[in-house]
Amino acid sequence: MKAKLLLIVSGTSAAWSALWTFPSMLASAFLVAWAAEAAQFLISQGLALAILAWVQTLPEFAVEAVIAWEAGGDGPQCFVSSPPAGCHSHLAIANFTGAIRLLVGLAWPMIFFVAAYFGRKSRPFLAPIQLEDEHSVEVLTTVPPLLYFVWIWHKGSIDIVDAIVLIAMYGVYLSILWRMPPRQQEDVSDAPRVARWALARPGGQRVLAVGGLFALGGALIYFTAHPFLNSMLAIAGTFGVSQFVLVQWVAPFLSEFPEKVSAFQWASRVRTAPMALVNMVSSNINQWTVLAAMIPIVYSLSKGGPAALPFDGAQREEILLTMAQSAVAVLVLLDMRFHWWDATLLFVLWLTQFLAADWRDEITWVYLAWAVLLMLGWIWRRPTAPGIFWRIVRRRELPTGAGG
Repeated sequence: MKAKLLLIVSGTSAAWSALWTFPSMLASAFLVAWAAEAAQFLISQGLALAILAWVQTLPEFAVEAVIAWEAGGDGPQCFVSSPPAGCHSHLAIANFTGAIRLLVGLAWPMIFFVAAYFGRKSRPFLAPIQLEDEHSVEVLTTVPPLLYFVWIWHKGSIDIVDAIVLIAMYGVYLSILWRMPPRQQEDVSDAPRVARWALARPGGQRVLAVGGLFALGGALIYFTAHPFLNSMLAIAGTFGVSQFVLVQWVAPFLSEFPEKVSAFQWASRVRTAPMALVNMVSSNINQWTVLAAMIPIVYSLSKGGPAALPFDGAQREEILLTMAQSAVAVLVLLDMRFHWWDATLLFVLWLTQFLAADWRDEITWVYLAWAVLLMLGWIWRRPTAPGIFWRIVRRRELPTGAGG
């Protein structure tokens, strides 16, 4: 009875901590967003967004690392389709796949419709979000890890070799971004007041000011993430949400909260809606490479030596569904535009799988059919992103004009 009472008190205390963790996470989201907007005038926008994605996903990496570490203690009885209570190996894939599907199925549509609402007086309603030429880098560099994951899915496990390959792919992505030029200084006037303040500092103080915004926002995320997650999960637990749903949907949603706040802010300004969308794409690349690579690394450390994390049938279905959704997401951006029908269908399919988890196979087939239709459309209209990407890589400079 005493233990039960202590558990209730602990859960109540965690829930009440939302009163300070929620404002702290909001503040951190604005700080790193301002830092990213200032940083794009010092380095390329893509590299600034890659740094931003790292800072924003710190809570998600922490959650995934804890799950992967605990999965190292799982016995043989845990690697079955319906593992008993106390197993963690299936939760590692749940968090990973849930995080990716949330970004594409919820955050991408949110960005589109927020931009459509706030821009309804200044541009045609439901006009597509037009990406800029440099954004072709994020669109195209999502493809290699997706293709490699076909092999991971086929062999039914992820190991240290896979981790090395995925990290190398992310390194190539960063090397491309590193060679791209920063934004023109005449565009500084469009930046928010805090970003303009940081850029107005003389000499090396400007770099320190921008770095300080990143550092302060990152520190807030780091120290607030754990109590924030605990408070939100405690609140969700009071409603009887299952452990798997908590790990696949609730925890990723909360750990991605800073990203969504930044994206909402940029989308509401309409002009920076492409930046909001590419922030999400950059996070997808981060998750398909470094986050996925972290799973076998931490799992092996927990095991005491190199070990492959095997997937059961249900986990492979989750991975295939996530791959199919991400493949569609890349294909819809190959013309450097994000249309209202793409945003709507991505959201409807995500909501359907959220409400009806046993429809995974059917929704996977819908995604695959959609992907085939998009590729058949190339017969009439070739995608523009590959040509723009090749021009950027070959010339090592940013082409002028918008993509498409």
